[in-house]
Amino acid sequence: MIRNVSKTGFTAMLWLCGTMLAYSQRIELKDLSAFRNPGNSWSLAGNVVADLNGENVLKATKGEGILVNQSSAKKAGSDLFTLNEYGNVAVELDYLTSKGANSGIYLQGNYEIQIDDAWGLRNATSSNNGGIYQRWDDSKPEAEKGFGGVAPRQNASKAPGLWQHIKIVFQAPKFDASGKKTQNAKVISVVLNGVTIHENVELFGATRGAAGAEKATGPLRLQGDHGSVAFRNIVITALPDIPKSDQRGGPDPIYIEAASNNMIRSFVDVLPGVRSVHAISVGGPEKTAYSYDLDNGTLLQGWHGDFVDATPMWDGRGNGTSRALGSVTRFTQKPVLAISKLANAQDNWVADTAGTGFRTKGYVLDKQERPTFKYHIYGTTVTDAVKVMENGQGLTREITIDNASKDLYFLLATASNIEEVSKGLYLVDDKSYYIQLADGAAKPVIRDVNGKKEMVVAIGSKLNYTILF
Repeated sequence: MIRNVSKTGFTAMLWLCGTMLAYSQRIELKDLSAFRNPGNSWSLAGNVVADLNGENVLKATKGEGILVNQSSAKKAGSDLFTLNEYGNVAVELDYLTSKGANSGIYLQGNYEIQIDDAWGLRNATSSNNGGIYQRWDDSKPEAEKGFGGVAPRQNASKAPGLWQHIKIVFQAPKFDASGKKTQNAKVISVVLNGVTIHENVELFGATRGAAGAEKATGPLRLQGDHGSVAFRNIVITALPDIPKSDQRGGPDPIYIEAASNNMIRSFVDVLPGVRSVHAISVGGPEKTAYSYDLDNGTLLQGWHGDFVDATPMWDGRGNGTSRALGSVTRFTQKPVLAISKLANAQDNWVADTAGTGFRTKGYVLDKQERPTFKYHIYGTTVTDAVKVMENGQGLTREITIDNASKDLYFLLATASNIEEVSKGLYLVDDKSYYIQLADGAAKPVIRDVNGKKEMVVAIGSKLNYTILF
């Protein structure tokens, strides 16, 4: 049974599944009525963009649907509390940070899941994005005051100005009739950008900066005094009971590490029902990796975090696929030719390799054992050098053509939307990733094709650009 309930500031639904009744509330963000005495640093916006070159800068445009906090050292913001209070709860939302920003999600106002700009950080701590923040004891020596924090299993963070998705399932502490705590709170799970970073973490007390003493219920609290940050799609589900985890056994996982530069050939599932059957995944010590389709010269995906789960490929008879272990950013919805010969920038993109003379020539390794891909197409040889940036923040790509032709174009992106935020810097697919064109690159054309946006550019003899995610 699903029943809609009308409440100020919320769209609410009652879900009845078996014997569990869960009360979900989506904060509509048409106004701030869902929150208790919001401070002046909080406002609503229709769009928000971070400045990758400026510390703690968010540029918001008028509208609704996005909750924005503007906070700086000169004018600190304030924390924001929901009117409603919760015990056991699931919290799901999107957030983005400004460069260098710091914020947090406090369950019951007392237990903080950290938000910060941890872009490219190889080894995250409890103070970094997704961490369960430390408890605090001022009576201890300085080096020991902070204790009990839990780092995320891996750094699944994205760049400032990109939307990140988090889902938290929280079990509230329990108290007897006299008010004595009989059971500690517990973080049942935290999933950040599709990666489980915490499971079944017992909280022996409130974290630093708690709003008050531990109790059975409390509001959701968004930290607003440590930097500029934005939120959207906030859904809060009160849970009468904590769902039991799936205890069914499975094969022992087969994980491949990339402590040094490493590669694996496999099938890669781009989306359900869409598979690259001639793909290679490349990772290294930067904790950033990518998958490349050798049949089309196309970058399929990139990710931050651990390298590859080869269990589907190698367990039993296997199905040939491997999976990224980190937070995946998709660069395409299907393998499609990266290069096409067009009469002009508005001409239809070539559907497949027929008539193109496409022939893969594999790859060569540099001294660091990183691949550079080569293929023939339209009578020319293409050299495609994809490299993970040293800081782990994204990928650089250099496309070289040995027989330049003015009618050869490169497909930079196909997405729901593409917006230029500064000269040569583009936000792609609802702030999923950035494309940064090198200085002097030709101006790309953003065109409408079947309800999508395509960004294409004339290659000339060489094209350089960066993907930041």
